[in-house]
Amino acid sequence: MLKRFFITGLLIWVPLGITYWVLSTIVKTLDGIIPPHMSPQALFGLEIPGFGLLAVVLVVLITGAFGANLLGRRLVDLWEGLLARIPLVRSIYSSVKQVSDTILAPNGQAFRQAVLVQYPRQGVWTIAFVTGKPGHEIENKLPADCVSIYVPTTPNPTSGFFLMLPRTEVIPLSIGVDAALKYVVSMGTVPPSAQPKPKADK
Repeated sequence: MLKRFFITGLLIWVPLGITYWVLSTIVKTLDGIIPPHMSPQALFGLEIPGFGLLAVVLVVLITGAFGANLLGRRLVDLWEGLLARIPLVRSIYSSVKQVSDTILAPNGQAFRQAVLVQYPRQGVWTIAFVTGKPGHEIENKLPADCVSIYVPTTPNPTSGFFLMLPRTEVIPLSIGVDAALKYVVSMGTVPPSAQPKPKADK
C-alpha cells in the first residue's frame, strides 16, 4: 500500500518538478543575456524574475514586425547577403536557416504527418514523420516515388534518422503530429487518440 502511494506521488511530482526545472532554466538563461546596464536592477532598482524572457519575446516580436514590411525585408536581405560572404559563418548560417525556414514556415510541410514505417528492418515498425520529398537531383536517381521521413529516437525525439523511402512503404496515420510525438517520447506508454486523417503529401 505504501509503495503504491509513493509511486502515485512520484507520478504527480516528477512531471511538475521537471517542468519547473526546464522553465526556471530557460528564465535564468534568458535573464543572464541581459547586459548589466539594462538589467531590471539597474533600471528599476529591483530584481524582476523573467525580465530576460519578456525582453527576448519583445525583441522577437519587434524584429518580426520590422522584417514583415518592405524596408525591413530589404535590410534583412542585405544582412543575409553580408553573412553569405563570410566563409565559416556562411555555411553555419545557411544550414540553420534552411532548417528553421522548413520547420517554422506557416506553409512548410515538415512534420505535418505521422506515418508508420518498417525500421530498422522488415517486420519491425516505428513511427516517423514526413518531412517532404527528396531534392530534384536525388529524386531523379531514386528507383521509385519516394518521400523524405524523419525517424525520431525515444525518449529524446530531437535525435533520429533521416530516410528516403518509397511512398508505397509509408503508411499514413490518422493521429496528429503532437499525439504521435507524445507516443514516441512516452516510449509507447501514452497511446494516441484517433484524429481526422490529414491530407496526403503531394
